[in-house]
Amino acid sequence: MAIKYYKLFNILNRREMKKTDLINVAGITSTTLARLSKNQTVNIEIIDRICCALHCQPGDLMEYVEDSKKEP
Repeated sequence: MAIKYYKLFNILNRREMKKTDLINVAGITSTTLARLSKNQTVNIEIIDRICCALHCQPGDLMEYVEDSKKEP
């Protein structure tokens, strides 16, 4: 997957938030957070919840990184 969520975890670090804080304020599950940590696909509704909770835009949470393994 070419979507990376490292920006989300950078935001949490800057705000001195723990992952459990995000679970509580965004209303997501620990399983969903684990998927984000592994850069796996999540539903856009999850991104919406996180953006609402953190008062940010989707681009603040994730980045598209071109996968060099894929052929054009």
